[in-house]
Amino acid sequence: MTDPIRLSKRLIELVGCSRREAELFIEGGWVTVDGEVIDEPQFKVGEQKVELDKDAKATAPEPVTILLNAPAGMDVETAMQSLSAETLSEEHRFSKRPLRGHFLRLTASADLQAKASGLLVFTQDWKILRKLTADAAKIEQEYVVEVEGDMVAHGLNRLQHGLTHKGKELPPVKASWQNENRLRFAMKNPQPGIIAQFCEAVGLKVVGIRRIRIGGVSIGKVPVGQWRYLSGKEKF
Repeated sequence: MTDPIRLSKRLIELVGCSRREAELFIEGGWVTVDGEVIDEPQFKVGEQKVELDKDAKATAPEPVTILLNAPAGMDVETAMQSLSAETLSEEHRFSKRPLRGHFLRLTASADLQAKASGLLVFTQDWKILRKLTADAAKIEQEYVVEVEGDMVAHGLNRLQHGLTHKGKELPPVKASWQNENRLRFAMKNPQPGIIAQFCEAVGLKVVGIRRIRIGGVSIGKVPVGQWRYLSGKEKF
């Protein structure tokens, strides 16, 4: 028996690559140990069988964007800590294999309304981060809001044309009934607390808020507390 050594060192011995190439192969998910993908260069191996995929490329993994269906009231830091291979939505496991590097150097964008659940975006891609921040005023967000109470007469019309509440002018907003106790709101760059103010202004009390869409990207059927990758075809 030999003493365990770093996986990257074993790979160098096997294929004659450089240390940096070995790290890139491993971090890219191209290396298996006894048939299991290991993406940590410092992983210790002994007599196990180490193999490099025949199609392996010594390039840094492409930056990823993660879409989390966050539970109500979860802060961004806790939400980021919840991201792991285990919390990837079962329905979306076929699209991309999660790697350890996918959960590093993530930046959150587009905060939720207070106590809201729903779509939170975490990205490693500077282009997407710039889009969500620089163009925030142009990107529509959609919320489903569970309410209770009786809406005042012509409440939807008042919301859609703007109104004054407690001396504060509220801007026009796209609002419609989803069912008898759920409203849909679509707006650009909503200010903190604005949805609760809209509802209160027309005689309703908010029971729950859920963001379901940012731009052209929807959280879809991802269960609460789970996430999926942004696909290459989706655009905010």
